[in-house]
Amino acid sequence: MKILPPISIEARRLLPGGWDLLAAVLVLGFVVAFAQASRMLGQPLAVLTAAPLSLDPSHLPEYALRTALRMLIAMVVSLGFTFTYATLAAKSARAGSLLIPLLDILQSVPILSFISVTTVFFLALAPGRVFGAELVCVFALFTSQAWNMAFSFYQSLRTVPPEMIEAGRMFGLNGWARFWRIEVPFAMPSLVWNMMMSMSGGWFFLVVSEAVSVGTTSFALPGVGSYIALAIAQKNIPAIFWAIGTMLVVILIFDQLMFRPLVAWAFRFRVDQEQSDDEPESWMLTMFRRTSLFDAAGAPLEHFMRWTYRLQPPSFGQSNMPAAPLVSRAANGIWYLAITLALGFAAWRIYEFSAATLPIHEVLNVFALGFITMIRVFVLIALASVIWTPIGIYVGLRPKLASIVQPLAQFLAAFPANLLFPLVVVGIVTFQLNPDIWLSPLMVLGTQWYILFNVIAGASGLPRDMRDAGENFGVRGWLWWRKIALPAVFPFYVTGAITASGGSWNAAIVAEFVNWGQQTLHAHGLGDYIQRASVSGDFHRVVLGTAVMAALVSVINRIFWRPLYWYAERKFRLT
Repeated sequence: MKILPPISIEARRLLPGGWDLLAAVLVLGFVVAFAQASRMLGQPLAVLTAAPLSLDPSHLPEYALRTALRMLIAMVVSLGFTFTYATLAAKSARAGSLLIPLLDILQSVPILSFISVTTVFFLALAPGRVFGAELVCVFALFTSQAWNMAFSFYQSLRTVPPEMIEAGRMFGLNGWARFWRIEVPFAMPSLVWNMMMSMSGGWFFLVVSEAVSVGTTSFALPGVGSYIALAIAQKNIPAIFWAIGTMLVVILIFDQLMFRPLVAWAFRFRVDQEQSDDEPESWMLTMFRRTSLFDAAGAPLEHFMRWTYRLQPPSFGQSNMPAAPLVSRAANGIWYLAITLALGFAAWRIYEFSAATLPIHEVLNVFALGFITMIRVFVLIALASVIWTPIGIYVGLRPKLASIVQPLAQFLAAFPANLLFPLVVVGIVTFQLNPDIWLSPLMVLGTQWYILFNVIAGASGLPRDMRDAGENFGVRGWLWWRKIALPAVFPFYVTGAITASGGSWNAAIVAEFVNWGQQTLHAHGLGDYIQRASVSGDFHRVVLGTAVMAALVSVINRIFWRPLYWYAERKFRLT
């Protein structure tokens, strides 16, 4: 009998097995789901009214599938934006001087304002087709995800330890290779957590994204968000519970198929010199590693990236000689002058546009409403910080506990405030409570989790040797919190607090204007002003309210949050 040589490990990986079968089923299922959800894109827009939504729970699987795909597409687009925008802002001081303040403004603009401005544009790209309405929804979900992810990635790129960059230079890595092999892996743990939080933010604004009503233009795309909007309009409590259950299932699916493997994969990029015993696990990641299908699909990309690492990119006009101070100052002056002129022109156009129909006393009144909303935001962020910072540190230091808390926190973050409207309206009316006070918690319902997720990401990246050093020196109690825990997570907390603050301003459009059937409650504030203007189709007031909100948030970020961020970056980075 001829004895065959043993099959190598590499050869065995090329043979199909159980993991390959599971991978094939998942891939085929995704392809079928995508094809099924895409069949309506080319149909006329009138089909949305010809086949109206139904509150029959049997339609929820199809609605959930469509919503999940919109979320996934928006997440992919947000990742592309993040890597481009944040990298340019972090690598170029001149670009960062414009892009970071612009990012502050963008994350302060309410999603409803984006929808009001872009609806006509996207519908014009595909006149009379469902595809245009889908673009409106995906762009709205993109605006709820991209700003937080970009700011988180920017913060991580700015805090890469210099010794890691120097080690990359010593090994002969060019700038492109250092970016993908050092900087991106360093940023991955924080970026993954913020991806989860960003998707939760998309769920939070799902109702206004899928059920669009801007002036005379209104449509409802098949999805969980529009299902919730219809249930609220009809006061259908059982339908709301069906929507909650569906959201829970979809979030758990996202957790198992996407976020759990990403967390387990990103865990290996922590800045830690010792192997942890509490590494997160994921059956999906195991499948990726043991499946020949994914190995074969990823091999061309891996070879291409390795080839690019060997390239020496051109200097783009740069030389080894430093630029003359006079030339550098002149270039900076021209750049900042151009920015100032552009901002001044934009401010003048907004004023000219609004002053044409709005008196000056209304402008002053809008600023007063903005200050009321600002007070709410500061109080709520302070309360959320006191509660979630210590909890986030405790969870982040325990990866197994984090894997349990993650889907729960993600579901709570994704919980739309609209689903609490029945309890809120009934409670306020029954007990004759003040809406200005008791509607306020809705503003922080979905945004407080930015603080928790960022603090968890910071605590999970705390080097093991730093923790061991604290234990060896007997650092306990408040001293441990003050000297080790809080400084380690402070840059991440500031990132989360900035994003939570901007998100709270955004959430004001949901929290200060509450509908339950035919009953409406109002809380004095800028969100209520913008929501009223949007419902009535008053574009001038929408622009005015949005401009005031963006101006207030920019000023607050400039005089408070940004200095705090720079302080955290200089004093508490792990170098």
